[in-house]
This record gives sequence, C-alpha cells and structure tokens, in this order.
Amino acid sequence: MLRIGMLTSGGDCQALNAAMRGVVKGLVSKRDDVEIYGFQDGYKGLIYSNFKMLTSKDFSGILTLGGTILGTSRQPFKLMRVPDKDGIDKVEAMKHTYHKLNLDCLVIMGGNGTHKSANMLREEGLNVVTLPKTIDNDLWGTDMTFGFQSAVDIATDTIDKIHTTATSHSRVFIVEVMGHKVGWVTLHAGIAGGADIILLPEMPYDINSVVNAIEKRGKAGKRFTIIAVAEGAISKEDAALSKKELKEKKAKKKYPSVAYELAEKIQEKTDKEVRITVPGHTQRGGSPCAYDRVLATRLGAEASRAILEGDFGCMVGTRNQEIIRVPLSEVAGKLKYVDPKASIIDEAKTIGISFGDE
Repeated sequence: MLRIGMLTSGGDCQALNAAMRGVVKGLVSKRDDVEIYGFQDGYKGLIYSNFKMLTSKDFSGILTLGGTILGTSRQPFKLMRVPDKDGIDKVEAMKHTYHKLNLDCLVIMGGNGTHKSANMLREEGLNVVTLPKTIDNDLWGTDMTFGFQSAVDIATDTIDKIHTTATSHSRVFIVEVMGHKVGWVTLHAGIAGGADIILLPEMPYDINSVVNAIEKRGKAGKRFTIIAVAEGAISKEDAALSKKELKEKKAKKKYPSVAYELAEKIQEKTDKEVRITVPGHTQRGGSPCAYDRVLATRLGAEASRAILEGDFGCMVGTRNQEIIRVPLSEVAGKLKYVDPKASIIDEAKTIGISFGDE
C-alpha cells in the first residue's frame, strides 16, 4: 500500500487543483494500491490530524477549478516551533500525524514560507515532495510557479480595461498589483497591459522621476498616464531608512496602501487628477489559464514519478521549460527577485517605460 498525504498551504491561487490532479493521476496510473489523505486547511490539518480520505474520483473534473478542494491557511514558519494556545508542539504533532497514518510521503504545495516548513519536516525525517505554488513567482530554484501566469492575465485585463476609460480623460491611473517583496506580476502585467510607468519593490522610485515621466507624456500630447505599481513598491527615501525607522514611519502613515500615497504625491506635484484601481484578490481567483493548467499538470506528473522512485526531499520545478527536481535544502528560505539589470527591464526601458529610478 502506498499512502500519500497532500496539503495546500499559504495563499490560494489558480491551478492548485490541477497540480493535485496531476500527482494523483500519475500515481494511480502506475499503482492500484494508493491511499490519499487530504489534510484540510494546510499545515493546520496536519497539526490537528484533520483530514479526509480521497480517491482518484475526487480529482476528476477539477482541472479547471480555481482555489483548492482541500482548503488552505497561513501558518507562519517563524511560529512553527512556538506551541499553540493549548500548548501543542506543532512540529511534534505533525510528525505524530504522519507516523500515525503510516504515510510514505507528504506532497506539499505552497510558496516561500510553506517550503521552509516543508524543509523543516524533511530535516525531522519525513518524506516530502513539494510543488511551487505562488502567484508571485518568487520561489528560488524554479523558472516558473503555477498561479503566476493566471494572476498576470487578470492584472493585465485590469490594465486593459483602464485604457478604455483613460483615453476619455486627462488623468493619471494607478493600478496596484499584488507583490509585497517581489514585482514579477507587476512587471509582466505592466508590460503586457501597456503601462507607462512600472514601480517594483526591487527598484526604489524617485517621485520626481515619476512626475517627470508623467509630464513628458503630457508634452508629447498624451492625455493620460497609466502606472502599474506593486503593493510593495518603495520610494528611494523610504528605502534609505533602517528597518526600525521604516516600521515606525509606516505605523504613522494614513495611507491604506502604496497606491494612495503615490496618488497624493502626484496630485501635489502636478495638475493631474489621479484615480486608483486595486484588483486585489481577484488576481488569485477564477479558473487557471491554459498555461498554468499545463504547468501544474506537468509538475504533478513529475512529483508522482519522484514518489514512485523514492526520491524525496525535493521540489519539482522548471528550468529552461524542462521539469526538474531541486533539493529542498537549496530552495528553503530563498526568494527569486527581479534583477534591476535583467534584460527584460532594459527592453521595457527601450520602449519608453519608466521605472521611476532615473
């Protein structure tokens, strides 16, 4: 009997179900003695032994379904070693559940924090195989994460729709895209949507450079400007502060997000009206795009092969469009940032996109 535990952790995104389907179909196509234990609401299900038995039928018809049939939750890695309110040792509880059910492997889908916890479980002696899930595409060791392209498509569609109203007004339109620490979604959606200015966490902006870019468009006869800004974008002024100083400054801020602060500063320095659009969690929702369905299926299939081969302690990812396995020890705790010197940035600048950095 092959006993597999599965869980989805962290923020939800498109193609989680497609990835799980790929794993299960890969396993049952080779063996007819597979038991699937689906842990509910991420690591919480593993900690409190909250699971449901699943069969291959449970994974039929979910390729196009958004969200996750198992539910998910955020369980911060930094609190994993901290007992819960009832004094339960979370790590020991997860190990107990794993061994109680005689699991052969845990299949874990999630982003950066999820992978740190998965690697911790590997270090504790559990067999783990992970899949890279995050709209941010910020996991080290893989060129692409599933959920990313679907989020880019949604953010791009938002910018597209802003264009039609923008052509009717002489305004600045700010679209705030998800991405606290990295700007992959904003970068790709900004280019795809024809944004005039793109602001990323990795490239601190100068408000005067942003204003100059807006005024340059005005002098060229352009009636509007569209700014795609990552929610984690930061000014050069704030980037120069220490973590403590920045935290104190944010605590005093009156702005609900970076878009509102940016809008106020632009209005102070120009005669332009500014409008803000925040697509928010719509970027995580809906059916996965075709690209993510294919990617998640391929990753799931390779995860099933790793399990059948007994190759544990790895993340299944992509490199140069090929599916690879990367040791979890090399992945955990590392983020894949946008390189300000990357060719995609140079190419965007070549066609006149401003990043507010010069």
